[in-house]
Amino acid sequence: MNAMKSITLYHLMINGQKMIGIKFSPDRLIQGLVKSLPEPKWSEPHQMAYIVNTKRNLGIIFSTFKGLVWINYNRFLSNKPINTNNELVDVAWFRKRKCLPGYRLCPEEYLLKLELKRYANSTVRTYVVFFEMFINHYKNKELTEINESDIRSYLQKLIHRNRSNSYLNQTINAIKFYYEAVLGMPNRFYEIERPRKESKLPKVIAKEEVFSLIDNTQNIKHKCILKLLYGSGLRRSELLNLKLTDIDSKRMLVRVEGAKGNKDRYTLLSKTALDDLRMYYKEWRPEVFLFEGRKGRKYSAESVVQVVKKAAKKARLMQVVTPHTLRHSFATHLLEAGVDLRQIQVLLGHGSSKTTEIYTHVATNTFKTIKNPLD
Repeated sequence: MNAMKSITLYHLMINGQKMIGIKFSPDRLIQGLVKSLPEPKWSEPHQMAYIVNTKRNLGIIFSTFKGLVWINYNRFLSNKPINTNNELVDVAWFRKRKCLPGYRLCPEEYLLKLELKRYANSTVRTYVVFFEMFINHYKNKELTEINESDIRSYLQKLIHRNRSNSYLNQTINAIKFYYEAVLGMPNRFYEIERPRKESKLPKVIAKEEVFSLIDNTQNIKHKCILKLLYGSGLRRSELLNLKLTDIDSKRMLVRVEGAKGNKDRYTLLSKTALDDLRMYYKEWRPEVFLFEGRKGRKYSAESVVQVVKKAAKKARLMQVVTPHTLRHSFATHLLEAGVDLRQIQVLLGHGSSKTTEIYTHVATNTFKTIKNPLD
């Protein structure tokens, strides 16, 4: 096989029909082989040849080029694992909601695929909302007729409305999910450009300010929430999913199950948090989840936000404080205390050390060795 000769397969939608796109650099051998395929045609907009997308035709491509030309089908074949550890997808909200007349609903197969892949409930909501905004923008156009230019035009409108890069990326993900996962066309919109990833520093408060938050909280339940967010470096969703059995008082650890990326981990449990948790349990008697709302249901995410917000107001902190601020502060204060970055990565549950390295940009010990020129 000539290593210099290669073709790349793509998914195309032409005149409402699925096609196999074949992209290659000018070459007599490849051109001859392409012509031998069943009814090959040329797409000027896509600058590639194509044939009808069937299993038989895909097999013919492989047998025709095998041993002669390298076939790159990374953009064509998808083998992403399905999430298996997420909670059951609750789509009751989708069925019960009231929509305005003429509102274009998300296709049933879109929702079904999200359920089958067991995406997190928050992801399901995000994908459905963003995809419905998109398809209602093109209300009079069949979904199979939408092309790259239409998507770019829609993204341009969002940019003009000053939507964030994160908002744009979520929109792209929701759109691509339909064409790639639902219709089975991986990398259908391979030419859609994504906005550059923003590099923002984490917002951190001083250790004294954290203690002030806790001291200004009288409710024992709220005090425990603050101590676990900071003392264990938990995400808000991780805190809400904690069960009674996740508190390991003998080993002084907190077990976090099914966290971001479906990863389990252990993190620290502070002694003061444990003392308060014991008082809290005697008073509130939760049954399943560590923090429960009415009728034994899981405590709400908004309630956690309000607990932190009210504590910050009582402590008279000038900075806006969120549950994630306490997680950032946990990591930063550990780094300032000399804890190894790798250990902090494990406690936070980061998949990559690069994610954890961001805290070196806000930790004070990064700057202590530098003498200010004014001094």
